[in-house]
Amino acid sequence: MRLAVGVSGGADSVALLCELARRGKELGLVLHAAHLHHGLRGEEADGDLAFCRELAARLGIEFHEARADVAAETRANPESGKTGETIEEAARRVRYSWFRTLLSKTPLHAMATAHTLDDQAETVLAKLLRGAWTEGLGGISPAVEFPEGRILRPLLGTSRAEIESYLKGIGQSWREDSTNRELTFTRNRIRHELLPLLEGWNPRLRKHLAQMAELARDEEAWWETEVARLAPQVILTGRPVRGGGRAAAGGLAIDLSRFAGLARAAQRRLLRHAADQLGAALDFDSTEALRDLALIGRSGQRCEVEGLRAERTAREMRLDAGPAPPGADPAEYTIPIPGEVLASGFGLLVSVQVEPGAQPPASGATLRNWRPGDRVRLRHSSGPRKVKEVLERLRVSGSERSVWPVVEIGGRIAWMKGADVEPEPGIEIRVETASAGA
Repeated sequence: MRLAVGVSGGADSVALLCELARRGKELGLVLHAAHLHHGLRGEEADGDLAFCRELAARLGIEFHEARADVAAETRANPESGKTGETIEEAARRVRYSWFRTLLSKTPLHAMATAHTLDDQAETVLAKLLRGAWTEGLGGISPAVEFPEGRILRPLLGTSRAEIESYLKGIGQSWREDSTNRELTFTRNRIRHELLPLLEGWNPRLRKHLAQMAELARDEEAWWETEVARLAPQVILTGRPVRGGGRAAAGGLAIDLSRFAGLARAAQRRLLRHAADQLGAALDFDSTEALRDLALIGRSGQRCEVEGLRAERTAREMRLDAGPAPPGADPAEYTIPIPGEVLASGFGLLVSVQVEPGAQPPASGATLRNWRPGDRVRLRHSSGPRKVKEVLERLRVSGSERSVWPVVEIGGRIAWMKGADVEPEPGIEIRVETASAGA
């Protein structure tokens, strides 16, 4: 197996690299080491890179390095989908993007990162403080699948203290990141202040939090299957018509007779699943408000929560995405490929061209408003993001939010205003603001 270890120079990643190098032949590994210089911390980061390079050379391991400007990634940019990220978030996104690039361009089967039991405990506690549902309490997954390959975390059951003891035992030094002591970062406050305080009550807290994460991940895997089984029985599309059957219509409906017979846990899961289908994310209070409407509400009663409109009838609870503002232009514009269109409703001139040698898609492109449930893959992102979440990050609100334009090609969003979308292979999309007289 050809495996690359993401090595920062810190104790955790140095220990992982050294131990895998020691056992490489036994495990059948061909090892690589990978270090990303984030463009932060100046000479200290330069020293980290030199340390990792020298360590890989001493161990006889092929070394990969790259540089990024993470600070630039966090600057507000109306043309990017990354506005509002913290340094930590941007660093993680850029790092994983580079890992995926390595997996795609280097003969590797997987990447390994050195997340530890302590990292897991800190992550679960941070999620708990933010009010996460059970899926959030799953913390760091032992393995993540990307199209380019897998990311493995083999040290999730090992504590930081055990790692440092191991390194001291073999006489191996490591680098210390000075920013790990800065209490302006939330994770550092959890690590240096909150966890030690809580361990005064329970010295085994880190291990218990890591166990909670494992339990939560197993619970989520089961619920995913169970919701997939229950949803077609309880969540209906369209509207009922006289004489039976359902007419096509927007939104969803909850079959109240079937819903009432389910356990509360299943009811919450199904409501959140239905909301997700409509592009909304429910918190606990919103979920309970919908449950109350479904179970004890009166016919004709309505409520609005988290961008959803709910209306109770005798047999159903209708769920619809929030109303578009008055005067919103619902028009869609078909764009031939290659070709262009003047979309007066959006004030845009959109051109879609085919790059030399590329095969044009069978269908054309569509310029339209975004819709609840739409997802978009941003450049350097680990996976598709909900358009709703990208709009929140762009701080788009009010009437503007409801008429935000996207270009769809073959069922995939290939352009979104203000977002750095992963390009469609062989397709170039150019968008300009149309002049008033155009």
